[in-house]
Amino acid sequence: MRVTIIGTGLIGGSMAIALKEKGFAKHIIGVEKHAAHAEKALALGLIDAVLPLQEAVAQSDLVVLATPINAAETLLPQVLDMADRQVVMDVGSTKKMICASVAGHAKRGRFVATHPMWGTEYSGPEAAVKGAFTDKATVICDKANSDADAVACVEEVYRLLGMHLVYMNAGDHDVHVAYVSHISHITSFALANTVLEKEKEEDAIFELASGGFESTVRLAKSNPAMWVPIFMQNKENVLDVLNEHIAQLRKFKSCLEKENFDYLQELIENANGIRRILK
Repeated sequence: MRVTIIGTGLIGGSMAIALKEKGFAKHIIGVEKHAAHAEKALALGLIDAVLPLQEAVAQSDLVVLATPINAAETLLPQVLDMADRQVVMDVGSTKKMICASVAGHAKRGRFVATHPMWGTEYSGPEAAVKGAFTDKATVICDKANSDADAVACVEEVYRLLGMHLVYMNAGDHDVHVAYVSHISHITSFALANTVLEKEKEEDAIFELASGGFESTVRLAKSNPAMWVPIFMQNKENVLDVLNEHIAQLRKFKSCLEKENFDYLQELIENANGIRRILK
């Protein structure tokens, strides 16, 4: 297989490593807006060549859109215009809008909407990781709207990467990821800003920071070029979850203000129920 990866950063680069390692791709072409990223991806051996979009698509069997989601939404109709036999897939964190962007496209069947549920707070080709996707979940959305051979190709890719497959419609996907991913990032960004504001007065605060703080704010290092478009596209679902999160924070605040420590314990014990999900 000849594979084109549009966007050779964290996800695209990690996928390139895996596809070569598993023997799926014999030649990987990179399409990059940033010349420095293209040079780095070549130097790291993530890709074998860099080509303009139209040449890359023409030479490929599989095209992977691994750009920020707003760029992917713009690029997808263009890629489908160029496609013939090619399978086109994306790896974005929201699905409803990108699926809607090609709902009436004559070649909609060549596109498979996916979301591999893995990532780190780092970005760029140097952030690519070997074995990144093993034992993680990937979501395939609106399967019925894609050609059977295109779906089979994408399923093979993800199984080779060691992922287990989950199927759902694009709208449900966006609701669920608002709860399990998007709110986590907003919370991390907000906590980091809270601490950074306090740090202006107390330089020692970071000297006291331990593993708990580090794990909680790790996501605050995530790339805004990726996350602002995600929040924009999934605004309604994120606002719904954010309102519930704020309500929960108010409960904790009220317990402390009113010294209602019995209810505080109840809130924490209830939160411990997450152990049923996260072992």
